[in-house]
Amino acid sequence: MPETQWTAADVGDQTGRTFIVTGANSGLGEVTARILAGAGAEVILACRNVEKANVVAAEIGANATVRQLDLSDLASVRAFANSVDGVDVLINNAGVMALPLRRTADGFEMQIGTNHLGHFALTGLLFDKIRDRVVTMSSGLHAYGSIDLDDLNWEHRRYDRWRAYGQSKLANLMFTYELQRRLDAAGSTVRSVAAHPGYAATGLQAHTESVFDRLMSVGNRLIAQSAEMGALPGLFAATAPDAEGGRFYGPRGLGNLRGHPVKVGSTKKSKDEGVAAKLWTLSERLTGVTNFT
Repeated sequence: MPETQWTAADVGDQTGRTFIVTGANSGLGEVTARILAGAGAEVILACRNVEKANVVAAEIGANATVRQLDLSDLASVRAFANSVDGVDVLINNAGVMALPLRRTADGFEMQIGTNHLGHFALTGLLFDKIRDRVVTMSSGLHAYGSIDLDDLNWEHRRYDRWRAYGQSKLANLMFTYELQRRLDAAGSTVRSVAAHPGYAATGLQAHTESVFDRLMSVGNRLIAQSAEMGALPGLFAATAPDAEGGRFYGPRGLGNLRGHPVKVGSTKKSKDEGVAAKLWTLSERLTGVTNFT
């Protein structure tokens, strides 16, 4: 990736291309959808909150379509996937952060169920319809996560909301790397790319239902970069011709918390191919989705 400062102006003409952006009714997803549509792309806003998504789509214009998708419900994931004929780029953007313990419709811990298992199932169900690449949003907080293959859904451990979030974001990253290995083995030209926004001011930080909401609102004002800047690594991963499969992109400066997108590193745990393969098998068993390469 060149050393120039990549911006939204570098997205280029996306006319004739279709993107799915999960969680596009607010925050990074909304910014991403707006920029892609402004570049000529057809954008499907895949959102749980259809009412909010409809407002965003109306503001974007004819290039935006809203479809209901609740990643915490595998029946909704299947229904959404069945409604899609084809897509150039799938952006697995939606997520929840540091919630109190609660379960998805299928009994998964909400963070691993929404952030990882929902997107795993979505990607698999759409796999034969994806023409270019899969972009999965992770986080610098993947470094605080560990994959517990024996208790992925926090049924036996004492629940810790931040460790659960870290596990889900580590799972996102390991999924990206493992998917690229499988694509390479199959001789596919589809790319699997990961990105993270750094510390961006979005609504995600306001839903932990704890004192952290107030603390992070202060951080948003003092430290965070804008959602427009935070969206750039994902947009680079989704549109740049030189975005590499199996790589991780994030902000350039201040501990990868702020700045323009560059290729960034990840933890040793994220690159453990043995654990990644076992997580993949477990994810297939939990979701019932096995139709990848």
